[in-house]
Amino acid sequence: MSLFSGSNMNSIKWNVVWNLFASIWLTCLNIALVPLFIRFMGIEAYGLVGFFATIQAALNLLDFGLSPAINRQMARYAVQPEKKQEARDLVRTLEVGYWGLALLIGGGIFLLSYFMAYYWLQTVQLPKQVVQQAIMLIGLVAACQWPLSFYSGGLQGLQKQVLLSKITICAITFRFGGAAIVLWLVSPTITAFFIWQAIASAAHTLAVTIFFWRRLPTTEQTPRFQIGLVRVIGQFAGGMGAITVVTLVLVQLDKIILSKMVPLEMLGYYTLASLVSNGLAMLGGPIFNALFPSFSELVAKGDLLKLREMYHRGSQLMAVVVLPVAIILAVFSQEVILLWTGDQSTAEYIHYVVIFLVLGTALNSLMSLPYALQLAYGWTGLTFYTNLLA
Repeated sequence: MSLFSGSNMNSIKWNVVWNLFASIWLTCLNIALVPLFIRFMGIEAYGLVGFFATIQAALNLLDFGLSPAINRQMARYAVQPEKKQEARDLVRTLEVGYWGLALLIGGGIFLLSYFMAYYWLQTVQLPKQVVQQAIMLIGLVAACQWPLSFYSGGLQGLQKQVLLSKITICAITFRFGGAAIVLWLVSPTITAFFIWQAIASAAHTLAVTIFFWRRLPTTEQTPRFQIGLVRVIGQFAGGMGAITVVTLVLVQLDKIILSKMVPLEMLGYYTLASLVSNGLAMLGGPIFNALFPSFSELVAKGDLLKLREMYHRGSQLMAVVVLPVAIILAVFSQEVILLWTGDQSTAEYIHYVVIFLVLGTALNSLMSLPYALQLAYGWTGLTFYTNLLA
């Protein structure tokens, strides 16, 4: 029996295919454009891009588990048509909080930009004033991107993942391809890079917001702000928030420490190594994203037989997709880095780091579907305590 047999599985098949295509496309853009970004801006300026990625990860603490919660809840509403007004009201209630947090995030980074530039980051060639300007722009980009995970989670829960993947492909092409053109033809500076990131991020979030609201079931009443609806997802979101905290410490503390202890140039090298392992994670992520809403739907319907079959076949697919690539990247890490960057010294600097990051990412990918099954049941305690122990 094929993994993708049956009408529901056929839908999951296309979700997986398009999610994988979007991830592969992003990986290909990174492979093609990151060396250009470094050539235009320099490795020290590229270290600020790595610092931005660390800030983005740290800001996940402020999500409070709401993005996976809205994903799960939209999937459950999909098999509860009598609650479509509640679904619209819940989205309106949560989005108000998200946009309010976006303003606070942007303002907070703006206020901290002087401290980060002059007392936290270690620079050699970049003037401190340029670094501060870049961090101010990072605050603007972070504010524009912040609500994106909420609306994306909603579209995933509604099983509109093919649509979301198409939007993502267009958006990341505009974002990174446009940045390369700006650096090439306008200004090869980190300031120009982040100005373009802010423009592209705002356009991406706006597009996903519009499409999400259009895909929600329509009702005669306009959506209303009802704070009491937060209790619908409160317990699950709380568990997810706790998981987010310990996971952030587990997987991001290295970058936070390095941003303080080493020069931006070294942080740039470490960011390159992380990009390789992140590329591997992009192979497993689409499978998780495709199956998690389906797990949630089947749990809500109580169809355990189909849930069991989908889980086991999905786990087999995850292993087939992730493990061969992980083995190649680990065994030939130096050759892969050299082929990618064309720089022998860079390959020598980071290939040992790449080996460990890739192996860790591969193991984490294999754990993602058991994690998805736990979340579908609203069981967050096991992952929290496991990550806390780690």
